[in-house]
Amino acid sequence: MADDVEEGYQSQDERRAHDRSRLILDVFFDGQDVTGVASTKDISPGGLYMNTQAHIPQGAFLMVRIPFGDDVQVVCNAEVIYSNPGQGVGLRFHDVPDEVRATLEREVSKNE
Repeated sequence: MADDVEEGYQSQDERRAHDRSRLILDVFFDGQDVTGVASTKDISPGGLYMNTQAHIPQGAFLMVRIPFGDDVQVVCNAEVIYSNPGQGVGLRFHDVPDEVRATLEREVSKNE
């Protein structure tokens, strides 16, 4: 039984479609039951990890606003893929328009 669990397990790095940059930014988030500001630990065009003490459950959807500076910001929807209560959450961006994805890719690649 334990072998079945290990066989289907992939590390978080193996599941990611994008490499993450260790870019630290403020992220403004708004969800059904939670609103706040957090800082990123890492970010990619596909998602980010943000440090927050807010309890945000896995599966929750948030609207996030990420200011990159120089009047460049990204606003998009994201789903909480995993939650570390009291520490942070991993988000995957959802339904990102092409122009927003291009901005994410450009800004993240500047910091790799």
